[in-house]
Amino acid sequence: MVSKAEKKKILFVDDEPNVLNGLKRMLRSMRNEWDMTFASGGQEALDILVDTAMDVVVSDMRMPHIDGVRLLTEVKQRYPNTVRIILSGQAEEEAILRSIGPSHQFLSKPCDPTILKQTVSRACALRDLLENGHLRNAVSQLCSLPSMPSLYVNLLELLKEPDCTARHVSAIIEKDMGMLAKVLQLVNSAYFGPSRKVNSAKEAVTMLGMDVIKSLVFSVQVFSQFDQDKVSCLSIDELWQHSLGVGILARRIAQVECQDQRIINDAFIAGVMHDAGKLILALNLPEQYSKTIALTKEKTIPHWKAELEVFGTSHAEVGAYLLGLWGLPNSIVEAVAYHHTAQECPGDEFSPLTAVHVADAIYVSNTEHVADIFDHADKPVSNIGQPYDVDGEYLDRLNLTDRLPLWHKAALEERTQGVPI
Repeated sequence: MVSKAEKKKILFVDDEPNVLNGLKRMLRSMRNEWDMTFASGGQEALDILVDTAMDVVVSDMRMPHIDGVRLLTEVKQRYPNTVRIILSGQAEEEAILRSIGPSHQFLSKPCDPTILKQTVSRACALRDLLENGHLRNAVSQLCSLPSMPSLYVNLLELLKEPDCTARHVSAIIEKDMGMLAKVLQLVNSAYFGPSRKVNSAKEAVTMLGMDVIKSLVFSVQVFSQFDQDKVSCLSIDELWQHSLGVGILARRIAQVECQDQRIINDAFIAGVMHDAGKLILALNLPEQYSKTIALTKEKTIPHWKAELEVFGTSHAEVGAYLLGLWGLPNSIVEAVAYHHTAQECPGDEFSPLTAVHVADAIYVSNTEHVADIFDHADKPVSNIGQPYDVDGEYLDRLNLTDRLPLWHKAALEERTQGVPI
């Protein structure tokens, strides 16, 4: 049993007494894990928050005086460390789009008890991923990731064309971590009612519809451009090329291993998003991020290890934390979180993490080391060394060590076809 001090504090807000009573009955089984408080309106919720810090706030959308969007906006500003979840009826698409900024996730009303418990429990578990409270605050306040300027402009122009299709739009969105993360966050919300997690840009755009996509871009303006002038310590062009290259190679590796389509799709998405944490850190803490770059050169250590020294965590955990808060599939969040430390992740089968970890390592190696890789194909992967930084123990555990030369061959084939690998 979880002690009182260890219980996560959850605040539920709804102006209908019957709904609150229903929530109390529905969640009775969670009382040993959650310390639950119930408020009958926005103002009561804000009064409670003055005296009691909450881990998660779950609010109804339609309430008098202070509705769910306004309440969660206040919570975001005053208590950024708190996870914010909105409940909304099926006919409130416009309201859902309004809530994208202040909300981390969106649930349909009435809410399935299992989905509600899973969503809140996962949100609580994610808060423990980042021990640095200052970083948690910064990440929790984010409502979007800025996009590659050229891709953003291309999307704007495309959406103005009368014959614009979901296929055309998804072809742009899947190349950009910011836009891809946002459409997947929205489409995987319970509001849109997917029976399974959506893990492809094309399917997401098709399900959301062109009107919603246009609202996101033109009205809600959730998609935004990255301003390189504001962040001199990070090259968006290099980040984009690396992220897309890793995504393409991770997908190819999964295909080589004859994985099913869901793992192939997840590998690609996780590859595109695996360095989202770098963007978050560089944008929110540019001076400290610059220190990690200097430390990397000074000590000749991997960048993520320099981040550990400066921030106490790395871009992997930061990116995974945000994507998890946004409700992206677990396998994608896992691949992002452990792409530098694969051995720490439980499991003994090929997964999107396997594909992303290897793809990232292959990408950062350059062509002058290709011969070394093949020359050492008969030796443990751990003996290959830098800069080909594959976790040999991890691949040995999965009995996949002998597959490495084949994956590198796939990378060379992709490169000859003009893919940025």
